[in-house]
Amino acid sequence: MDLITIGLLVAAVVTFFTGVTILVANIAGATFSRAGVSRGLNTIDRVYAATTVDDVERGANLIGNRIAQLGRATTPRLALARIRRHLDYAGNPPYWTVDRVFEVKGLGLLVAGLLGAVLGLFADGLVGTIVGGLAGAAAGFFIPDVVVYELSQRRQERIRHTLPDILDTLTVSVEAGLGFDAALGQVTRYGRGPLAGEFARVLQEMQIGRSRVEALRALGGRTNVTELRSFCAIVVQATELGVPIANVLREQAREMRIRRRQRAEELAQKVPVKILFPLIFCLFPAVFIVVLGPGVINMIDLFNR
Repeated sequence: MDLITIGLLVAAVVTFFTGVTILVANIAGATFSRAGVSRGLNTIDRVYAATTVDDVERGANLIGNRIAQLGRATTPRLALARIRRHLDYAGNPPYWTVDRVFEVKGLGLLVAGLLGAVLGLFADGLVGTIVGGLAGAAAGFFIPDVVVYELSQRRQERIRHTLPDILDTLTVSVEAGLGFDAALGQVTRYGRGPLAGEFARVLQEMQIGRSRVEALRALGGRTNVTELRSFCAIVVQATELGVPIANVLREQAREMRIRRRQRAEELAQKVPVKILFPLIFCLFPAVFIVVLGPGVINMIDLFNR
């Protein structure tokens, strides 16, 4: 294949992906043309801001919006709900908003698809171009989902790890004479980690008018930690039935510590199974080579004489 043919194929691939991008972006722009609250606030900020936005920044914002619309249009509704749920599990970090995730997904779809198509072109011609483009687009589209999922799982694991200590602090504070809300205030003031942040959000919701029951139920919906969900459900039930909260907290703290010990024992029992495959495929071949290698070499020399 000469250079002219390769150049024509590369130009055809770039033109094809550009056309698909423009088409999908226009469809996405027509589908999601209704402005939301955040877009309205951004418009007000642009109108009443003291500084004007230059053409370069306006163009960059337009391109970013188009790419985000592309990612949103190619994401199913169930996947959209899953992304929002995992962002809640991750604590809604400011650098990973829903729009930012869609921007990264759309950009990965275009860039990784084009890069895979070019690499497939040099590897296997037209078939490699199609396969490489599809594989690259799929990889660039789903990698942000994997990143968000990993962030959410790490944060939920930290919550699971610090939950017994937080419950001990709540129990000691309530038994010392503080109310449940004041005990939460002590936890959020001196505590560290994502669970202290979640309890701080519960207090803020209660301060703006939500009841304790509603705030705790919302906390249970923002986590996939079974222990924290059961704790929220039990505290809600104790609040509605008028059960003394100190007894509930003491029993919950004891149960959480038992569960953490059982979880540690479960993880310890899984270690032999996890190290079995590295031993078989990595360590044993090296040991066999070191132990049996000299004998095999001597046998080969013996038979060659």
